[in-house]
Amino acid sequence: MKSTRDKILQTLLKKPKSTINDLAEAVGINPISVRHHLTNLQMEGLVESQEERHGVGRPRLVYVLTDEGMERFPTRYLRLTTRLIAQMKENIPPQMVSKLFGQIAEDLASEYANDIKGLSMEERLDLVKELLAQEGFTVEWEKKDGQYQIHEISCPYYQIGVTHPEVCTVDQTLISKMLALPANKVQCILSGGAHCTYVVDPVVKSK
Repeated sequence: MKSTRDKILQTLLKKPKSTINDLAEAVGINPISVRHHLTNLQMEGLVESQEERHGVGRPRLVYVLTDEGMERFPTRYLRLTTRLIAQMKENIPPQMVSKLFGQIAEDLASEYANDIKGLSMEERLDLVKELLAQEGFTVEWEKKDGQYQIHEISCPYYQIGVTHPEVCTVDQTLISKMLALPANKVQCILSGGAHCTYVVDPVVKSK
């Protein structure tokens, strides 16, 4: 049986921009209880409020699912993405496939080109951690024996990477571009590692 919060999320999926009264009617509870659940869902980043004008007077608050909220529902993105990559690999030379994945990372890194100017290595690492988190990674880094180790504890590309390991070049290229140093993979979850680990030697100078 679905919980009240699940019913609210389901209602917002079917009817975005619902008011508290809309949700109360749909779920079958009073508006005060709906407001309480919405507050918790907003704190979890699953729902957000928006102001909407409806005639004369103050705008009313309506609620929609965030991207994270949308991810709570079953999708077929993985199946479609896997098929698209398979078709791409069948019709495009391997070098071009690798270049395309590399270009994705380079385009993303270029968006932050101004942000990394003047930053120290460790400040850049923090920015990389934040950027990868926005892409769905859980990342930690540490300094060990004069080198920096970047650990990807979880990877949103894992299920695609099982079939198409080329996708792993995206985060590796992104890290290298952001740090302006080569990021060497020393452990990979696809090869049985606990997580993916990249090592960056700050002594090495980029070309």
